[in-house]
Amino acid sequence: MSTEAFEEIVETFEFLDDWEDRYRHLIEIGKAMPAMDAALQTPASKVDGCASQVWIVPKVADGRFDFIGDSDALIVRGLVAVVHALFAGLPVAEVAGVDAGAELGRLGLEEHLSAQRSNGLRAMVQRIRDHAAAAG
Repeated sequence: MSTEAFEEIVETFEFLDDWEDRYRHLIEIGKAMPAMDAALQTPASKVDGCASQVWIVPKVADGRFDFIGDSDALIVRGLVAVVHALFAGLPVAEVAGVDAGAELGRLGLEEHLSAQRSNGLRAMVQRIRDHAAAAG
């Protein structure tokens, strides 16, 4: 189960053969994400377990999950955008059912990210699941 936005990222990654091109694309989608208001970058919204600073502020409207996210590192900001594409717009009750490991695995990220970035990615997913569970 994944969103149309996430499927577009998967298709682009499949088209790009070289990992340097995939990293560049990751940075581009991170740059395309709307900027997060600095006032929202608080200790409460900071994701623990990330080497870079990452902030996630959840939003639920009409039973659908969304979040605003940001990072101080370009590649990590791209990862935030990927995670956003995976979860944004889903009914809150469906967030827990997303096999994020399998979906993100389709991008081959685990093989090309440092251990710290992989841990940070898992921490982001866990934060999202926790927020969705609290909202549901």
